Amino acid sequence: MSDTRTVPAVHGRREVTPDPAYEIELAAALRERQTPAALQELYERFSHGAGDFDAMMRRVIFRALVRHLGDGLRIGRGVSLMHPDTFTVGRGVFIGDQAVLQGRFDGVCVIGDYVWIGPQAYFDARDLVIEDYVGWAPGAKVLGSEHTGVPADVPLVQTHLDIRPVRVGAWSDVGVNAVLLPGVTVGKGAIVGAGAVVREDVAPFAVVAGVPARFLHWRDGHEGGQDA
Repeated sequence: MSDTRTVPAVHGRREVTPDPAYEIELAAALRERQTPAALQELYERFSHGAGDFDAMMRRVIFRALVRHLGDGLRIGRGVSLMHPDTFTVGRGVFIGDQAVLQGRFDGVCVIGDYVWIGPQAYFDARDLVIEDYVGWAPGAKVLGSEHTGVPADVPLVQTHLDIRPVRVGAWSDVGVNAVLLPGVTVGKGAIVGAGAVVREDVAPFAVVAGVPARFLHWRDGHEGGQDA
């Protein structure tokens, strides 16, 4: 007898109400009156608090720091931000505890509506787009750059960086501790298994797993990767 229970989804179906006007006004005032460095310092004061006020202030300061923020962000404790001014974040997004969002001063990161980012996730978000309704499991990582290794007669960390865009299509799911390598595109509705290392593109509605990740099968009703 199976012990499996099927229960309704919560995050992807929750209704997002508009953020209060006072939060938006406070974020605008902070952006106008404080430098980005001062805002980051202020964010750290509230980054580990467990109370509702701490959570609200994280959301307010996050809005002041990023290019754009939609309504209904829930941002956990200990989330690390680097170059948040390069981020555009949609509605109804969840960011779990101790996630690391590392942008680049000349980069771009777009996080779509209703994206769920698990605790201890890591984004090397130098050229990253995550479309709507993506699930990003705890500990999953994306790398957007790597050292060229040329020339070989100097330390690797002294060689130039190649930055390659990473794209994660809508409705897809990236499993616990999976890793997406630079230049990868994960197609719409695809599933990346736990612990997988993805070094090649994943077709829409494909299920992949392993190190390196390999195709296992199509999701039900999508044989050949066709859209619904």
